[in-house]
Amino acid sequence: MSAHAPSRPAVAAHGWVQALVTVLAGLVAMGVVAALGLWAAGAADLPDNAFPRVVAATVVTAVGGTIELSGNAGGLAESDAALTVIPLSVTLAGALVVAAGFLRPLRHRAVAGAGELAGWAARIAVLWLVALLALSFSARQTFSLSLGDLGEDALGDLGDLFGISPEVGFTTDVPATVFFGLLWLAGVLVLALLVSRGAPLPGRLLRFQESVRPAAYAMVALLLACVVLGAVIGLVVAATREHPAETLAVILLGLPNLVWLALTIGLGATWDGRVDGTFGLPMPHLLDEVLRGRDVAELDLGSLAEHDGRVWWLVAVDAVLLLAAAFVMARRSPARMRAWQHGVHMAVALALTVLMICLLARTSAHYGLSVLGIGDLGGDLGGELFLRPQVWSAVGFALLWGLVTGFLGGLPARRLRHRGEVAVRARG
Repeated sequence: MSAHAPSRPAVAAHGWVQALVTVLAGLVAMGVVAALGLWAAGAADLPDNAFPRVVAATVVTAVGGTIELSGNAGGLAESDAALTVIPLSVTLAGALVVAAGFLRPLRHRAVAGAGELAGWAARIAVLWLVALLALSFSARQTFSLSLGDLGEDALGDLGDLFGISPEVGFTTDVPATVFFGLLWLAGVLVLALLVSRGAPLPGRLLRFQESVRPAAYAMVALLLACVVLGAVIGLVVAATREHPAETLAVILLGLPNLVWLALTIGLGATWDGRVDGTFGLPMPHLLDEVLRGRDVAELDLGSLAEHDGRVWWLVAVDAVLLLAAAFVMARRSPARMRAWQHGVHMAVALALTVLMICLLARTSAHYGLSVLGIGDLGGDLGGELFLRPQVWSAVGFALLWGLVTGFLGGLPARRLRHRGEVAVRARG
């Protein structure tokens, strides 16, 4: 065997088989989490063996895809529905698995060429595209409804008289799903390279890792710490209170939606929202109380404290988590960096993180049915919910918190040995 044979691991490690394993592992992780969450929510009882297609639709939305709702109530009736929500528990599971699979062949290497990284990412992207297309064409379903089951006797009689049988269903917007699904994958791979200190970078980008990688790592650690803390609280609630299945469904489908929302509110952010109709948000009862019954309600520390004063603990929890994240960032940064530089890095990183939360955690949904003018689209047979952030004030608070906690967290780290020094590597 040639003495140069060991120099070929990149060709083998970055092959199609490894890319296929990475893609399949990510899909399995998302599918399992989505299936368990939907099962806990009672979706396993859907008619026409629709459960697998609902799972596929949930995975599609988890990677940024678009699900279109449709309704057909005949010539004497009118229906309308729309849904925009990302199940971030499913998203997070897939992102962690795909990122780990992407980074595994790259570990223990100092530098990698841009072409090599692009080729490895392209293999994953091609297989991911095939998976997106398969999911898009399988996430389609139509259900038939009985007007008598909707709780309106008059509508039930009209339905029997005129033979009206409403149908509702969902389908996938394939082009949008492919575009946003590939964009999601690109974001996951880039973030994985930024976070992992052991992953190689092209030589021209090495100078950026001293400032970017510690901050990126600290933000990912912050978000995961929020999820872990929320999972512990959720499991305690499920074990000690009624309706444990509903609590598990929220944990498995939308836990990051809740805890990252709480993170921004603790920083001082304000979200506008409304809940109207026969359904509610997958959130604690406290949030439903604040949002229900108003045209547009402001969700912030003040409005929540009017119903439960314990929400002020969010400020203390956020302060502790941010100081810990700032300390971790400073420990992974070069020792020559000053405290004010840590503050600037923390401010920029936290502002970008909050902006990402504002984009991902917003929710909107509405539905309605009208038969001969009875139960109009916004009436008893209609419902609406939405939750959207006041983005720029949230980002402004994040900048302020980041400056303060980054400065304070960097002070004690100066006295300890740093792990973030980047050695000067000679090009061979």
